[in-house]
Amino acid sequence: MNTELKNTMESHEKSVTQEQQQKIDEVRSTVGPIPETLRRYCSDASIARYLQNQNWNVQKATKMLKESLKWRSEYKPDEIRWEDVAHEAETGKIYRSTSVDKKGRPVLVMRPCRQNSSNVAGQMKYLVYCIENAMLNLPAGEEEMIWVVDFWNFKISNISMKVTKELAHILQNYYPQRLGVALLYNPPWIFEQFYKMVKPFLETRTRDKVKFVYSNDSSTMKIMEDLFDMEQFESVLGEKAAESFDINVYAQRMKEDDEKRRSLNNKGNDVSTLSG
Repeated sequence: MNTELKNTMESHEKSVTQEQQQKIDEVRSTVGPIPETLRRYCSDASIARYLQNQNWNVQKATKMLKESLKWRSEYKPDEIRWEDVAHEAETGKIYRSTSVDKKGRPVLVMRPCRQNSSNVAGQMKYLVYCIENAMLNLPAGEEEMIWVVDFWNFKISNISMKVTKELAHILQNYYPQRLGVALLYNPPWIFEQFYKMVKPFLETRTRDKVKFVYSNDSSTMKIMEDLFDMEQFESVLGEKAAESFDINVYAQRMKEDDEKRRSLNNKGNDVSTLSG
């Protein structure tokens, strides 16, 4: 087992109480026999995330985990490779930044204005690939990713209710406790109205992680400043960053990460702290 995974597991062991550990064991027992290919997603740390999401209710967490395992067995998110989604990524509408937050957590940058597809299934497949990639690059002891939605050059036609609802469903049901915070950077008034329609589809815990940040409002900018080293992170935002996205460079990074995941899978390492 590599050091990163070992440290994450040790961090989890120190953070749960005896009562919580009993509930983790109960969920695992109730779920029953698990195919070998899915066992990595039923580690103590993974089960704990489902329990936390359901306020440590064993019955609800078990149901949620079973549905997630069923989705994984059918959708096979960990088998998606760059070649399967490269066409969706061409414009830089979603990518994992080379920058991280102050805790070292991976950052997914999203630019709605770069939307290049009307295929909902294709968009969701690429989103899942990006989430899996972010989980692969978590630092030791961390379980969450950061989303930054940059509304530079945004038009309301760039987004749809159907895609947004599906995105929320995937994140909330299959990746519980994986989102640290979602920063909406300089959203225009029209998006604020759209968000009012979206809110009913978001769980309270998800809504609480969505933060509106405006470059001309120091009180909201503090949210971003508390998360990032802004001297480094400002290069991720706005027109200059959007125009400098290089699909060839990014493709190479993703292919290297695909090999990293393939290697972990082949060696039989428990990568449950990286996904699900």
